[in-house]
Amino acid sequence: MNPLKFVRPNILALSPYSTARDEFKGGDISVWLDANESPYPSGLNRYPDPHQKRLKDAIAKLKGVRPDQIFIGGSGSDEAIDLTYRIFCRPEIDNAIAIAPSYGVYTVSAEINDVELREVRLGDGYSLPVNALLNAADENSKLIWICSPNNPTGNAFPPSEIIELAEKFDGIVVVDEAYIDFSPYPSLLSVLDSHPNLIVLQTFSKAWGMASLRMGMAFSSPEISDLYGRVKYPYNVNGPTQEELLRRIESTDIRANVEEIISERKKLAGRLASLPRIKEVYPSDANFILAKVDNPDEMYDFLIANGVIVRNRNRVKGCEGCLRFTVGTPEENTRVVNLLSNF
Repeated sequence: MNPLKFVRPNILALSPYSTARDEFKGGDISVWLDANESPYPSGLNRYPDPHQKRLKDAIAKLKGVRPDQIFIGGSGSDEAIDLTYRIFCRPEIDNAIAIAPSYGVYTVSAEINDVELREVRLGDGYSLPVNALLNAADENSKLIWICSPNNPTGNAFPPSEIIELAEKFDGIVVVDEAYIDFSPYPSLLSVLDSHPNLIVLQTFSKAWGMASLRMGMAFSSPEISDLYGRVKYPYNVNGPTQEELLRRIESTDIRANVEEIISERKKLAGRLASLPRIKEVYPSDANFILAKVDNPDEMYDFLIANGVIVRNRNRVKGCEGCLRFTVGTPEENTRVVNLLSNF
């Protein structure tokens, strides 16, 4: 399957913005007078690498992919979500399909780009409705969004089901793996070469603990990765962020933190389930737990009044009566349980 056949014609014809530093070949440059920068050294007076070459090399090594399969976004995964609509969906003509309930930015970005988003409810036990997703498609369906592990339900879907979607859908399947480090299932990065209509989103915001840096990635075929590079703004990731991320990739081992969160997730789920005001705790493969509770709005306000904020999902269709609890430190998790014991 050639993924370029799904691309908007104007995007295929687009000549991206280029800099003089993209255009010159070779040469030992010591005087930079091409970009109207300040000549006075401050550590910040030069534009960053718009192609993030060193960073892509480091991420490729970390993730076991090639640099030409990587797009790096400066707004977490949200930039890649927006660009995906822009690359593949013609406003007011094409549509996208998403599971529901799921991450709200798929909907917001669709509305911003004037693209119809068709929501397909999850099955029993928040299972993936493969056939229903395929049946929701027509000749103008360009994208299917799958968040796995899913937010806010917490459960991951079997990779075989997502691969089935990619093989049967005549369009692009985007798998958002923001929480993949906490999942028992492996990433789908390993099947990118055999499934060129698959895009995998990941982020440094969750397991890597760098939400403040707003660094997300889209992994895809080189053809799609090249399109991301054409459509993005030239300097979408600033220099200090690139350097800080390089430093942390080279010096950080997240395994102990991930293991503790998974352990605490199990403990917290059990302790929440034992509380009389908790009606159901849903299985989670992420770093949060969705729970159905008595009087969710009152419980939410009670926690807020006692200095604890969780996510109220009571008004999300499919999550009625639910609060979402991020797994915190052992001390934070104990505090939440103790507070709810007195609610």
